[in-house]
Amino acid sequence: MPLNDLQIKKLRATDKQLKKADGGGLYLEINPKGSKLWRMAYRFGGKQKLLSFGKYPEVSLAKAREKRLEAKILIADGVDPQVKKNEERKQAIAETQNTFSNLKNELIEKKVKEGRAASTITKIKWCFSLVEDALGHRAVAEIKSPEVLDALRVIEAKGNYETAHRVRGLIGEVFRYAIATGRADYDPTFALKGALIAVPVTHRAAVTDWKAFEELLKAVWSYEGASPATRAALKLMAILYPRPGELRLSRWNEFDLEKGVWEIPKERTKMRRPHQKPLPPLAISILKELHEWSGDCELAFRSDIGRAKPISENTMNQALRRIGYSSTEMVSHGFRASASTLLNESGKWDADAIEAELAHVGSDEIRRAYHRGKYWEERIRMSNWWAEEIAGMVK
Repeated sequence: MPLNDLQIKKLRATDKQLKKADGGGLYLEINPKGSKLWRMAYRFGGKQKLLSFGKYPEVSLAKAREKRLEAKILIADGVDPQVKKNEERKQAIAETQNTFSNLKNELIEKKVKEGRAASTITKIKWCFSLVEDALGHRAVAEIKSPEVLDALRVIEAKGNYETAHRVRGLIGEVFRYAIATGRADYDPTFALKGALIAVPVTHRAAVTDWKAFEELLKAVWSYEGASPATRAALKLMAILYPRPGELRLSRWNEFDLEKGVWEIPKERTKMRRPHQKPLPPLAISILKELHEWSGDCELAFRSDIGRAKPISENTMNQALRRIGYSSTEMVSHGFRASASTLLNESGKWDADAIEAELAHVGSDEIRRAYHRGKYWEERIRMSNWWAEEIAGMVK
């Protein structure tokens, strides 16, 4: 006999679980603690199954009957209502938890644990902030290519074409991470190849012939402006040709001036592997002189602004501007191209030894080990020769 609201209200809990049927598989379960729960028993695929519709009175008798009817319609259509309910629950979770914003945060946290530099993490966060309003709230599984393109078009509209390409790459990383963790099925950025405005490839400005390089060195060594850290940094960029961030963020404990070795930690290298560089006598003498100015600090190239801040790459570039080199003629990173070109042109050194010194290594583990092991002695000789050439040009 079907239930009615008055009857349900009069039902009282006992020390045993009670079941009151409404018909069609629907019944009210009264637990010893007093809760009243709607259930529906049904068969699907030859198996006995059970649906839960919620708690009375939050789910009324009329609402429970509506749910029963919906379930029976699904069964008649060959759909298991329990499976459909689970799918809807997963979809709800995806919409609230597996959003682009949450997946993006997980990816950033992964990069932090992998040792990415703080400056890199800051840049990544900034790039993601450009599409947060458009994509952040969306479930990653629902985001399609046109939606991503629309978000990138906003960046392009401001003339920031290179940034748009960078953001597209980062969005792609989020989706590949989502695919790997089972929260998305495809990467919508793959279809966007060629859809963004192309960015012309530009190489960093650098001096790459001996005569012009000699003129640059003389200008650097005669420069008396800026701080001791900036002057020393420019000289060491020429002698050691590291990446600017590797040098300006260096700590004194990385330099072994007795052994003549600089140990660059993996957190600051592009390949996220520690890198050793031999220190020729000229570099050691510059570092010793710098130590008299900043030796009481952790940072070797501390800023004039504060002891806890390093000089910036812009500081080095501005110094180059002051000695007469425009941004199209020379930048701090250009010392790497200068050294690479001139060392190769000299014909004195194995090309692989030069690549190893520049920390240009491939993905093959054996080849990396080969670079580090076989070429170390040659790299020491090469560093000394390079420094002596520089010393001769700045006399």
